[in-house]
Amino acid sequence: MAGDRCRLYLITPPQLDLAAFEPALMQALQGGDVAAVQLRLKDVSDGEILRIGAALKPIVQEAGAAFIVNDRPDLAAKLDADGVHVGQRDASYAEARAMLGGDRIVGVTCHDSRHLAMQAAEAGADYVAFGAFYPTATKSPAHRADPELLEIWQETMETPCVAIGGITVDNAAPLVRAGADFLAVSAGVWRYAKGARAAVAEFNALFDRPA
Repeated sequence: MAGDRCRLYLITPPQLDLAAFEPALMQALQGGDVAAVQLRLKDVSDGEILRIGAALKPIVQEAGAAFIVNDRPDLAAKLDADGVHVGQRDASYAEARAMLGGDRIVGVTCHDSRHLAMQAAEAGADYVAFGAFYPTATKSPAHRADPELLEIWQETMETPCVAIGGITVDNAAPLVRAGADFLAVSAGVWRYAKGARAAVAEFNALFDRPA
C-alpha cells in the first residue's frame, strides 16, 4: 500500500444508510486517488455489516482501492475483504493474520505509542496507525498523538504509518510534512461543505504539493 507520496485512507461514517451512501462513496472515489476504504460501523449487527460490506466492496475495488473491515477479522474473512484493521482491544494481530492469511492487509491501531507500533511492525503488520492527532467527532479518543511521532517513525522504521483522528483538508498539511504514508479520514470527507468528491480532490492536491 505504501509509497513516497502520502495517500488517502477513507473511513466510512459510523452509521450510514446504504441507499444514500453508495452514490456518495462513488462520488468520493471519483475525486482522485484513494488507497483504501475501511468499513467502520458502530452498534450494528454482524448481519448488517455483512450486508453493507457486500454492497460496498465491489464499488471500492473497482476504483482500485483496498476494501478493509474494522475490528472484525472473522467478518473480513466472510466478506473476502482485502484486509482488516484491528485495535488494541480487538482481535490480536496474530489472530487476524491467522484468519486472513498472509496475502491480506492487517493494520494495527497503536495510539500514541512507538512501543506498540514496533511490536506490531515486528510481528508483520502491514501498517501501523497513530492518533488521534486532532479532536474528532467520530469517536472519543483516549490518546493524543503529536506529528513528531510520525517523523521519528519514518526515520527509524520501514512499516508504513497511518495518521488518524479529526483530520481535515485544513489541518492535514503538518501530518503530510511529518511523513504520514496515509491519512485516515472520515468526517473530513463525508461532512466536507463542498462534498465528498471535492474533499478527495483537495486532499490529493495537498499530497501533490512539494514538501
